[in-house]
Amino acid sequence: MLETLRKVFPTVSRLRFTVQMAMFFLMVWGSNVVGHYAADKISTALPALSCAYDKQHGSYCVLIPLQHQMHHRIGAAVVKAQQVTMQVVLPILLTMATFLAFFFVVGKAFCGWICPLGTVQELLNKVGRRFNRPLHRLQDGNLKKVRPAKWVMLLGLIFALPILAGVGIAPHGLSNPYCDVCPSRIVTTLLTADVEEIALKTGDSTRMLLNALGNIVAGFVVVAALAIRQPFCRICPMLSFNSLFQRLSPMRLSKVKHESCEKCGVCTQACPMDIPEIAREHGRKAYHEDCTLCGRCAEYCPQDGVIKLKWGPFALFSSSREYYKGRVKGELPDGTVKPVKFVKRGEANA
Repeated sequence: MLETLRKVFPTVSRLRFTVQMAMFFLMVWGSNVVGHYAADKISTALPALSCAYDKQHGSYCVLIPLQHQMHHRIGAAVVKAQQVTMQVVLPILLTMATFLAFFFVVGKAFCGWICPLGTVQELLNKVGRRFNRPLHRLQDGNLKKVRPAKWVMLLGLIFALPILAGVGIAPHGLSNPYCDVCPSRIVTTLLTADVEEIALKTGDSTRMLLNALGNIVAGFVVVAALAIRQPFCRICPMLSFNSLFQRLSPMRLSKVKHESCEKCGVCTQACPMDIPEIAREHGRKAYHEDCTLCGRCAEYCPQDGVIKLKWGPFALFSSSREYYKGRVKGELPDGTVKPVKFVKRGEANA
């Protein structure tokens, strides 16, 4: 069985790409297969940016019902404090139950293996590299400036503004502000030939402003992804949300200390999130909050057994010098694909 899998999926990246494509079709066009009823049933179970505005989706991201709970439940409860009982707590727990159950099994791999928006960004970057667009990396100074943004997005757009709208302090148009600015609202709906979300909602000035901002963000992400790997993932509130629970999941990244790490740095070159800690640190510090568990660092580590993708005590994949040698023959750590060399028949037989 394992030998068959190795033949079908010779690299972790091949396996991950297969999973990404399967989940991409499910989460963008899935209701055509499973039906809208089943789509609604699994809607909060997969914490990835599959947009609810996509009318053919197979599920939508957990941030949508979470915003609604902040607005309809917690916001209303602040106004009527005497009603802060199980009527508030229980719906929130039920909203989060499926997410936590799935997250326990898969962990942050939702970001690196399942999220449709992440897949689109990755494909766009491959297109950019094919057309020889230069790769722009975020170094330490810029990373420190960008990293807090995902927490600001989570606290501000997912929690604070929906609660303030529910209390009545903020306009009703801020009841689910993140959905209005999320690029997935534009990108995934366009993939289903639905152009409705590009149009500005003029009935509410607040929502119209957010829609306009969302269109700008979506355009920026599409263009930026050609030259920067995973530009939106770096500020995505889903990444920070998943980071809150990363220690609860048995799915994790593991790295042991090795003397070559200080002068190597190949794992950071391979990381689509430009995480320097994976090269500098070991143990828990190497598994940074920005990690999406894509596994590229383990694939491109040239040392045996230094970096592993683990589920509990089980190593799902471990770095290997032989694997590294085979991997770099087709693709370099930074994502540059080596051109296929065509050899004349006479030369091949020589």
